[in-house]
Amino acid sequence: MSKRLYSLYSATAKLIVLALVSIGLANCTNQFETLNTDPTKISSVGSTEYPFLFAYALMTPTLSPDNFEVGEGTVASVYSQFFAQAAQSFPTDRYVVRQDWMPACWNPVYTSAAPQLKTIMAGTSPQSAENAVATVWWVWMFHRVTDYFGPIPYFDAASGKRYISYTPQDSIYTDFFKKLEAASTVLKARPTDKPFGTYDLVYGKTANPTVAWMKLANTLRLRLALRISKVNPSLAKQQAEAALAAGVMTDIADDAYMPKSTTTYNEYNGLAVTAGWDDIRMSTSMESILKGYNDPRLPVYFQPAVATGTYEGVRNGLFTSEKIIPINSRPYTSNMGTRWVNWVNNDWKTTYNVPQDLMHSAEAYFLRAEGALNGWSMGGSAEELYKKGIETSMTQWGIKDPAAIAAYISNTAVPITPQDGMNSPAVNDYPVKWSASTDMQRKQIAQQKWLALYPDGMEAWADIRRSGLPKLYPVVHSENTDLPTGTFIRRMPFLDSEKQTNAPEVAKAVKMLSGPDNAATPLWWDKN
Repeated sequence: MSKRLYSLYSATAKLIVLALVSIGLANCTNQFETLNTDPTKISSVGSTEYPFLFAYALMTPTLSPDNFEVGEGTVASVYSQFFAQAAQSFPTDRYVVRQDWMPACWNPVYTSAAPQLKTIMAGTSPQSAENAVATVWWVWMFHRVTDYFGPIPYFDAASGKRYISYTPQDSIYTDFFKKLEAASTVLKARPTDKPFGTYDLVYGKTANPTVAWMKLANTLRLRLALRISKVNPSLAKQQAEAALAAGVMTDIADDAYMPKSTTTYNEYNGLAVTAGWDDIRMSTSMESILKGYNDPRLPVYFQPAVATGTYEGVRNGLFTSEKIIPINSRPYTSNMGTRWVNWVNNDWKTTYNVPQDLMHSAEAYFLRAEGALNGWSMGGSAEELYKKGIETSMTQWGIKDPAAIAAYISNTAVPITPQDGMNSPAVNDYPVKWSASTDMQRKQIAQQKWLALYPDGMEAWADIRRSGLPKLYPVVHSENTDLPTGTFIRRMPFLDSEKQTNAPEVAKAVKMLSGPDNAATPLWWDKN
């Protein structure tokens, strides 16, 4: 399906078929469309409609392909340097802010998901599993939005007011912790409940969905604790230790995915479609690290360049004139792995129904390892948790040979000097084998967590800004005057559409920032 045809199809069909999570939902399609297209009815629905609302609220913030491409895949996923841009016409790799793209990561949350979740939370008991699960997802989707922009409409989201006030980011995080603690407590007390049944697209088919959601809530709480570790270390320690005590992800069986299906709800994996549209390639940072370590995840994450049969990356921030040089061009650089896309008959064919990654137990181990380095009680030493994180990530991606995993963990190799046409040196000098130096240990944890977060570019970009690690290549060229070459992009400016329709409140929000409303101003938790 071409990009243009997909966009036309998505615009007309998405609201009708998105929530079809089983054949039995077919008779309810008209009702679902009404509930999600008529804002005057959303407040009057009853509890029997809540599963529909929840399924819709789950799917939309993970972004349809047309939204994903310009809201995350060629923005945060590129700024994380999981990928570099292959599309010659896309300038965001050079830090150009495309304001016309930004509604793609904003509107699905505010116009599609938040009203559904708010209706569920208002209409259910705070002690119900339905309320708790909706609350966890509320935090999940809003933590991604606030970590894009900083202050955002939060307490007033989906309020229906003419002007929607913005909330400072520290207040948002305070509420995140409050919500996740309360939700975790409720879910722990209701281990056999099955909220929303199969309309829970994430864990509805597991034996104990409330237990799984509880672990997701606490792992998210642990992530957010590390996020504020430089701006509020005492609160970070308290929240991290409480999250671990309440129960975090520990096994790949706990991992969270958003299913995508070409047959059930006609919603495709946005990142896979972005790769199929030939928009992205392996970054040189990835090449230097994965090749240097002889990482067994390399052939899973990426596939050989079609022109050479070898794994090749490309530097972020190239001009169009540099992208057409053979060594930097699409045929000579590596696309995503065959899990997401395949080269068939001289064209890229997308695997539309590959599940979208939400959160994984491997990340939890690396969060705990960093916390242990901070002196927090994390249920093990930093070294033990670091090694367990590597093992868990390998297992997640199908590398299960204990000898191969042990060999990787004891690997003393460092990233290589890539042959990328830009005379790039090795991206950094971090070995895999646990170092005796605390400074190097912190770098090692960050680098292995970065590898384990793949392909969640949204979270990887946030974590790089928060920690300053791992060291990656600077973009070759910046076309943003606020970000001279050698600097790193810190946030997205507020939306032009918000400045036009919600101007008084945006003006107040600008004063909540630590600098001007541009891409160089760090967020509240960003102290690098």
